[in-house]
Amino acid sequence: MFAVIKAQGKQFKVAEGDTLTVDRMTGEAGAKISLSEVLMLIDGGKTTIGQPLVSGASVTAEIVDHSRGEKIKVFKKRRRKNYHRTRGHRQELTTVKITAITAG
Repeated sequence: MFAVIKAQGKQFKVAEGDTLTVDRMTGEAGAKISLSEVLMLIDGGKTTIGQPLVSGASVTAEIVDHSRGEKIKVFKKRRRKNYHRTRGHRQELTTVKITAITAG
């Protein structure tokens, strides 16, 4: 069984046992969370598409770890104006393991 879910403003195709990395979520490592924004369910040959959400469907997940992403450099420059600024950024991330997908 597969599901397309919406988490932190992004869409993910998930199955049971998958791990995915999303933007920082609240909760401690090991905590169970429920992702109720299920956009589509695929169960064998049967596909259920929500309008916009599938009613009664939910995905249960477990928070595995909180981490930070790779550092990126943000560089601004105005030519011939003696202006340049460099800043760095590391995104806060959460690793989540999908434990169960339930259809309504």
